[in-house]
Amino acid sequence: MQVVEETSVRLIEVFVPDDKREEALDVLETENIDYVRTVENGEGTDGELVSFPVPPQAVEHVLSSLRDVGIDDDFVVVSSIETARTPRIDDLEDRYVNGQEEDDSIAREEIRSRALNMTPGRLTYYAMTVLSALVATAGLLLDSPAIVVGSMVIAPQVSAALTGTVGLVLDDRKMVVDGLFALVSGLVVAIAGAFAFAWLIRSGGFVPSTIDITAIVQVQNRISPGPLAIVVGICAGAAGAFGLATAIPVSLVGVMIAVALMPAAAAVGIGLAWGNASVALGAATLVAVNATSIPLAGLVVFWYLGYRPDSWTPGTIRGNVSGGRMSTLAVVLTCGLLVLAGAGFVLGTHVSFQSDVNDEVRTVLEEEPYEELTLADVQTDFHDGGLVADETSVTVVVQRPADAPYPALASDLEARLEAQTGQNVAVAVEFVDRSTAGDDRGGAS
Repeated sequence: MQVVEETSVRLIEVFVPDDKREEALDVLETENIDYVRTVENGEGTDGELVSFPVPPQAVEHVLSSLRDVGIDDDFVVVSSIETARTPRIDDLEDRYVNGQEEDDSIAREEIRSRALNMTPGRLTYYAMTVLSALVATAGLLLDSPAIVVGSMVIAPQVSAALTGTVGLVLDDRKMVVDGLFALVSGLVVAIAGAFAFAWLIRSGGFVPSTIDITAIVQVQNRISPGPLAIVVGICAGAAGAFGLATAIPVSLVGVMIAVALMPAAAAVGIGLAWGNASVALGAATLVAVNATSIPLAGLVVFWYLGYRPDSWTPGTIRGNVSGGRMSTLAVVLTCGLLVLAGAGFVLGTHVSFQSDVNDEVRTVLEEEPYEELTLADVQTDFHDGGLVADETSVTVVVQRPADAPYPALASDLEARLEAQTGQNVAVAVEFVDRSTAGDDRGGAS
């Protein structure tokens, strides 16, 4: 007899009617499950309450087997227990934890419960969101990665994102509405909090009002999103789904989801406080794409793991859709795809512009009289295609022979970039003097 360690066992209690007793007990015997029977008598409810412990990974399989023999889910309780001492619990552990049937997935009933239990009260949720936004704003303005990471740790957005995603895959409309509303409203609150805090800092003189926020590295990373930034949102949603749908702790996944949302939301507030529409739009695009891709990526993972709505009929997708079971999912998918299409267009415009700028800068530096220059970096502000800004700033950092003058480089680059992209461009060039052995001169200008 084996003692199963803390939090590794689920206790299932199922009411079995008298006319289904033999079939239900045959299922448990076939699965080598030890059980206890308690006779229950009442008006039209004669039967037995059967209780038995199993590993978390076996819950869905056992409940599905009981459904197959006619045991409905009218009275099923699944609870966590600290330990279980039964003659055959070690056989179940060998099969479902260490053996061929090893699977970390938990039951559909349990995943709904876990998602709901993650959701804090409304006051706590919005208070923690505001605090996270304030810390993220401070971290961005101080250009401190450590502080930005700290803001992610306290952000509560994982509960809203996963509640909405679980509601989508289980076709629970209330969970979908509650989860997605909390996610969107939380981001709005975060942006508003970041804006108010950044405005107070700027107005109070804590930082110079003329500071170029686009020159702050931590801000730059959130206002010029590229394809790799989108991968973060997709991976965050997928990781959240795997964490919630398995016996793996989901606490660390919350940080991953916050990585994709909170710093960008704070950057939107900073852009608004500084009156820089391009910064706000660039960060808002990243927020919109990630906030949409997180639940969609989670939905794909849940579907891959085999989770379906309660009324789902296997093998008949057309019948499920026509029966109205997928109406909520269809509406959310349509809205999500529209958001991704709009944000994707803006993002695609920026990425294409950035690529053209990088290529043209390299071309110019390969021509006379700039062959001796070495390109170090190209920093492009978010290009919105003229939606809110008529001009896009580009900063080019080059290495040059010590003290060699190139007075026409900025104007040459500006003319070539405008001709290549068809957009108004403002170019700034930063020179880094390059020295060699025996040359005492060196530095930056």
